[in-house]
Formats: sequence, structure tokens, C-alpha cells
Amino acid sequence: MSKSYSVGILGATGAVGVELLDLLASRNFPVSSLKLWASEKSVGRTVQFKGETLAIESVSDRALANVDLVLASAGGSTSKAWATKAVEKGAVVIDNSSAFRMHPEVPLVVPEVNPQAAATHKGIIANPNCTTILMAVAVWPLHQISPVQRIVAATYQSASGAGAKAMAEVKTQTTAILQGQSPVAQVLPYPLAFNLFPHNSPLNDLGYCEEEMKMVNETRKIFGTQHMRITATCVRVPVLRAHSEAINIEFQTPFSPDAAREILSSSPGVKLVEDWKANYFPMPIEATGRDEVLVGRIRQDISHPCGLELWLCGDQIRKGAALNAVQIAELLVEKKLLKPIDTYVSREKN
Repeated sequence: MSKSYSVGILGATGAVGVELLDLLASRNFPVSSLKLWASEKSVGRTVQFKGETLAIESVSDRALANVDLVLASAGGSTSKAWATKAVEKGAVVIDNSSAFRMHPEVPLVVPEVNPQAAATHKGIIANPNCTTILMAVAVWPLHQISPVQRIVAATYQSASGAGAKAMAEVKTQTTAILQGQSPVAQVLPYPLAFNLFPHNSPLNDLGYCEEEMKMVNETRKIFGTQHMRITATCVRVPVLRAHSEAINIEFQTPFSPDAAREILSSSPGVKLVEDWKANYFPMPIEATGRDEVLVGRIRQDISHPCGLELWLCGDQIRKGAALNAVQIAELLVEKKLLKPIDTYVSREKN
């Protein structure tokens, strides 16, 4: 008889939390019991899971008892406050925040890329940033054939990356503009409807924002190379859901577009979308709700003999967050790695 697990979702009412709930049900993850935690204002609300009515609770030491797996998507400060406590109680935590991604003893996992890293966990596994996940799924299969020397990425990031409130704000702003009114920005720093702006995360001394550096540092960690040259420009665009990315890849030797298409057409987590006659390629409206990263418009970089261009779209909430976390959980079950471990906390204290 297969084992089932007691699961807790931290941040259950957010956009990613809602998606996690749906994926656990639709993918038939072996859940024996489910606890849902969110902020105080959501406590008492009820949601449905496989025909059962579940109440939203607040997280606490007592609430973490007897939980095998915690899927955390409530922000870095919340993860820092509760992740190690959950591990102390015997749970494995898959964390969707940036709190532990670059910790040297915490694996950063994209199942299609580095599933073996999950086996090194000491209680916490980090889910990468959404833009990193989408790019990694598309670039990794090519990197296996010819090592990537340099990546230049430009992202076109939807409102969903800033959460459900940002998505609602874009709708409100759109209505206001169409009615001749001035849009009001409260969640994001500037109006996003009929507008775009560089990602508003804090800038470093070199002028790169946190979002851009996440793509640089996380990709290096996931790929297992600290020498890959990566640069990114991240932009927020007036799309509700699903991010897009223009990726320029430099290889050691020339890499033909046809060879790249053949490889990507059979790569896990990727769907090739190209109709050159119709000028039809991946679009966020078609990536929304999809598990796969849509990849297309693969072409030779005319400025470099070893360069390749591609365009991708992927659902930020799904594969860029919730689905990747659930896939990690499924990997733990498959490899029999989901069991109480407390060495992470003990090492942190030493």
C-alpha cells in the first residue's frame, strides 16, 4: 500500500497557494490530511478540496505538529520565521520564496534539470524564481548538447508575478482608463495597465535589480556552474498571467536552429510552438493554465556564429511556482525522500 502524507500549505489564499491546492487535487498527490495556513484576515474562510470543506487557519508551533510536507508560498519573511520550525517538527519544506535559494546547503531544484539535487536536502528545498524556472527548462536540454557560454535574457513579466492583488489592480486600472479616469497604483509602484516599466525590485550598485540577479545567480546554481556568463533585463508588462522571455544563447560551437527544435520538441516540460508562415509563436494568453513552457521562434543569431535566439512563454503561477513545487514533492515521494529530517536545523545552530 502506498504511503500518503500530511501536507500543509503556508500562504494558502494567495495566487500560488490556490494553484497548489488545485494541483494537489488534479495530480492526485497522496494527501492523507491537509492543513491550510494564511494571514489572520483569512482565518476562518473555507475552501473545497476533493469534496471536503477545509478551514483556513493561522500557522503556529502546534499547527506544524505531525505534518510531513509544507509547501510554503507566503513570502521570505514568513518562510524565515516558520520553515526551520517546521523542519524541527519533522516536516520537509518546499519553499517558494527567495529566503533559502542561495543557501549553500539548501538545494535549488527544477525537476526537469537537476532532480538529483533534491536528494541532498536537509529539510528544506528551495523553489527557484519564476523567470529562472522558465528559462532553465528551455535552455538546459541545449546545454546538455553544447555547453552554454553566455545568456542574455529579456523578460516580459505579467502582473501575476506580484500576486493576486496586482492582477486585480491591472483590471481596475484598465477599466478606469477606458472610462477616461486616471489609473491608481497601490500594489505596484506605477500604473501597469497600458504601460510597462523595468522590474521594481531594489537595485544594486551595478544597476541590476534583485529580479535580474536572481536569474543570474539561481541559474548558475541550478546548472552547477559558477562561470556561466548571464545578464538579464526584467520588465513588468500589462499581461495578467504568464511571463514571456527573449533568450539569446551563446554556445562553444555553432548550434543549428533545426537541431535545437529537434531537441526541444522532445524535452520534458517543453512544448515547441512555431508556425513561420503564419508568424505564430508562443503567447502568454496561450501559456496561461498550461504545465509546459512554450518555446518557439528559434533562429540563428545573425550577430554571432555560435548564437541562438529563442522566445518562450510560461505560466508564472503554475510552472513558475506551484507546479514546480508539486513536482519536487512528487520527486521526493518517488525517491522515498519524504521523511522527517532535522539535520538542517542542527547544523544551523552549530
